[in-house]
Amino acid sequence: MSQYTYDEVADWFLSKGEGKISPKKLQKLVYYAYAWTLTLLNDSAKGLDNRLFDDAHFEAWVHGPVIHELYNEYSKYGFNPIDKIVSQPHFTEDVEDILQQVWDVYGNYTADELESMTHQEEPWKNARKGLSPLESSSNKISDKDIFECYVQRVG
Repeated sequence: MSQYTYDEVADWFLSKGEGKISPKKLQKLVYYAYAWTLTLLNDSAKGLDNRLFDDAHFEAWVHGPVIHELYNEYSKYGFNPIDKIVSQPHFTEDVEDILQQVWDVYGNYTADELESMTHQEEPWKNARKGLSPLESSSNKISDKDIFECYVQRVG
């Protein structure tokens, strides 16, 4: 699958957020969209071929899952909302539905609330094993861990 880029997914959320999404909140929304797509469009952890995008991966940073390239793109905004004007990209009906569900579930949370949620979840915790809470990390968050964490919530 993975015919999309992380930038297209980010633009989809930015178009929904109408200037109210900070870089940290954007990272978490893109993460949850990736996690939900991975979980809902694959049958098992053995063949995780259906990914939302393949052009980047999530790292277990201090403040939760982060795509380094996405961070670089929007870091100049700091904790402020991203005021970039974007047009909403088009996705398949299945992916559009997942993105809308993620927006409906997580869109009203603050960046800090979303960070706290990701800190309670196994994928981020597993990738940070052995690190202190404030220690930087570029450890990759495993797709298998993501799938296994979220598939329990679906079933």
